[in-house]
Amino acid sequence: MSLTAPRRAALADQVIGQLRLQITSGEWPVGSRIPTEPELVERLGVARNTVREAIRALAHNGLLDIRQGSGTYVAATSELAGVMHRRFAEARPHDVAEVRSTLEASAARLAARHRTPRELRQLDALLKRRENAWGTGNVESFVEADATFHMAVVQASHNEVLTALYADLGSVVRAFLRHDVGDELRADEHMDHGRLVDAIRSGDPETAGSEAGSYARVCGRSLYAAG
Repeated sequence: MSLTAPRRAALADQVIGQLRLQITSGEWPVGSRIPTEPELVERLGVARNTVREAIRALAHNGLLDIRQGSGTYVAATSELAGVMHRRFAEARPHDVAEVRSTLEASAARLAARHRTPRELRQLDALLKRRENAWGTGNVESFVEADATFHMAVVQASHNEVLTALYADLGSVVRAFLRHDVGDELRADEHMDHGRLVDAIRSGDPETAGSEAGSYARVCGRSLYAAG
């Protein structure tokens, strides 16, 4: 009996590691539902109790969200992101907007200085994807496309600390965007991000920072007034 518990604990740790990798690698994006318990048992070749234990551990760490009757969903891409989500889930939208504005403006200024040709091509593609998502009228598709675009701008800053911090705030930013957009996409609230990409392309840090910072500030003011 004394040898069984360590073996079981080690197996559970292995499963936790495998599931965490699926999350952190982006295989299971934030907001997506992970495979069901029976599916995971079959895929991983372990007992149901081991899978259940691993899911509970990842939920405790904030990576997964267990919703009774619906399934288990990815809540964050890292333990710190999970902590951020729990800590700031009830924060005032205006406060989130100010932090987002500060981070994105700083990142855009750096991106204008450090972006590579490959990153410019990526921004062009993601900008097009964002516009196409808006055109569909699907709120969730647009929120995901918008968040992905802004994450790419931050990554183009080539500042690892800023990128990691922004990524860890990802679920908070997405919640903010969903709150801002509401139940439908309204034509009078569309924000053109083409000027931001143009400023980054031309190496204009001040315009890039001003453009990036203004988007979140506008959203924050409208939400604060509505609240």
